[in-house]
Amino acid sequence: MADMPDTTYDPLAGQRGPGGAEFDVFVWGTVFLDIIFTGLADAPAGGTEVWADGMGSSPGGIANLAIAASRLGLRTSLAAAFGDDDYADFCWRTLSEQEHVDLGRSRRFDNWHSPVTVSAAYGGDRSMVTHGHPSPLPATEMIGQPPRSRAVIVDLGEIEPLGDPDRASWVDLARKEDAKVFADVGWDGSGAWSTSVLDQLEHCDAFLPNAGEAMAYTRTDTAQNALYALADRVPLAVVTNGAEGALAIDATTGEEVSVPALRVPALDPTGAGDVFGAGLVVGTLAGWPLEHRLAFATLCSALAVQQFGGSLAAPGWGDIADWWHDLRDSTDQSSYSRSLRRRYAFLDEIVPTVPVGAVRRAAATIARNADVTPI
Repeated sequence: MADMPDTTYDPLAGQRGPGGAEFDVFVWGTVFLDIIFTGLADAPAGGTEVWADGMGSSPGGIANLAIAASRLGLRTSLAAAFGDDDYADFCWRTLSEQEHVDLGRSRRFDNWHSPVTVSAAYGGDRSMVTHGHPSPLPATEMIGQPPRSRAVIVDLGEIEPLGDPDRASWVDLARKEDAKVFADVGWDGSGAWSTSVLDQLEHCDAFLPNAGEAMAYTRTDTAQNALYALADRVPLAVVTNGAEGALAIDATTGEEVSVPALRVPALDPTGAGDVFGAGLVVGTLAGWPLEHRLAFATLCSALAVQQFGGSLAAPGWGDIADWWHDLRDSTDQSSYSRSLRRRYAFLDEIVPTVPVGAVRRAAATIARNADVTPI
């Protein structure tokens, strides 16, 4: 397992004081062992064997989000079920020791097989095979009273209904302790796209769906119209739109912003949404203007998709500082580069305070060294 640098940049250092929340972010979900094969010429066909040029292993699933948040300097706590097998040992050790994610609300269960996903990347796309079982305990029963946190990040399709007067969920309990609720939602394979999901937004502070999900749930035909519909329901509405970038409205400040995506070679989108969400939470908790929050989240996501494999690809502040220094000091005077320098000029006030040796991408792998060639 690669060593994690000791130097951590804290983007919220100026806001900390006695009596504050124990954590910046608290999340719950399923941790998978992700095994990623890269460099395949094509998809494997029946009855054949295909050799991959590269391979990496890392905690996946909700671990993608927890690691992305921790690498960006947020004090992060994760609640998840872990088995008693070697896969669970590896994921637990990587999260707690390498990535500095608190597992105080997580639990180990005897004879419970760790969920596993095998991902094969080829032709700019990927295919996945997954095996797993439901958590032995529901989230609220396992978590109990969640630790006091400044924010929680939830998938509305994977949690108990919010705001139930007869049974408070762990999210409701966290909100009573002043945690901001950042919500996302996954693809609805049933095609129902029930508006009851959106009814839960009255208990949330932010909602971050992608454009396809946003349009389906709001019955609109453009990402912009979906954003307007969502802004009627939640204080901070954000719609990510792939290569088109992201749109957002913050009703608390009156800001409306659209930020284009960066032009990068996208090798693997796994975990890109988690990295985007972590970046947005950083900027929101730090009190940045919406334009800077959205630009920062888009940058974090762009840095992630240039690498293979979920949590393997999540950038740290060291990566962000490197990117800004390279852009700022580049001799490239194209209109696109000048536009990027203007858009990200706010980093010039932040990056100088990022210490030398700040956290960068780390390779988590059972084989100790991930066989994935960096870009």
